[in-house]
Amino acid sequence: MRLEPAPHVEGAPVVLRPLAHADVDAWYAYLRVQSVVEHTSWNVRSTDDLEVLVEDCESEDRDSAVRYAIVDPHDDSLIGTIGFPSVSWLHGTAEVAYDLKPAAHGRGIASACCLALTEWALFEKGFVRIQATVLDSLASIRVLEKAGFAFEGTLHDLKKVRGVPCDFQLFCRTRTP
Repeated sequence: MRLEPAPHVEGAPVVLRPLAHADVDAWYAYLRVQSVVEHTSWNVRSTDDLEVLVEDCESEDRDSAVRYAIVDPHDDSLIGTIGFPSVSWLHGTAEVAYDLKPAAHGRGIASACCLALTEWALFEKGFVRIQATVLDSLASIRVLEKAGFAFEGTLHDLKKVRGVPCDFQLFCRTRTP
């Protein structure tokens, strides 16, 4: 289910817009790069896997995934994606996830987008909790800390990553500190 309009991002030269089928090829191109996926649970085998994710975001189901394209405002080229792969309107909670192509790493883009999306969800859309899980990525931990997330603990064997059970670190941000 799309939440529109997308939030405005301060502090980074990017725009968020709804993810579209036209983004899939560019998205797949960088999700095939080992340095992008090595610290994530992504296991994309083809563009068909991403087409399914875009279709889920277009669903009218209230609790379907929400994902935005992070794009260059000058040419609308895909830089990354960010969104909520899981949403519960009943509980007012969501899990945030993001990815960027390698050329965008280390420029503060993920932090700015995560902060914008999280504050928008908490203070404009009425969510009470946004959480994130991290698989062995100091860069992702820094993104979350800059967006005001706090470490809550380790979730042992939370998900299988490419067939192997892995521990994930849980981070959270709520409306109240």
